[in-house]
Amino acid sequence: MNILAWVVLGLIAGAIAKALYPGRQGGGILSTILLGIVGAFLGGTLATILTTGSFSLAATSLSIPGVILAVLGALLAVFIWNMFNRRTV
Repeated sequence: MNILAWVVLGLIAGAIAKALYPGRQGGGILSTILLGIVGAFLGGTLATILTTGSFSLAATSLSIPGVILAVLGALLAVFIWNMFNRRTV
């Protein structure tokens, strides 16, 4: 059941992040889910660093604050991804 919650959280957070981020991000449903899961880890880890001051890999839960943190982490992941994949015209 925990894996299903991760997939649902990843789908929700990834879809919201792709809708909020300007420009075209391409990819299908699988990349959206993976983006959301990476965002959940980034958001949870950043929240842990800001609240406790120590580094530990943490993930957010399937709750309203967890989804918000996962979306913020997914936005950060999209930004970082676009920084590495810039195309020169």
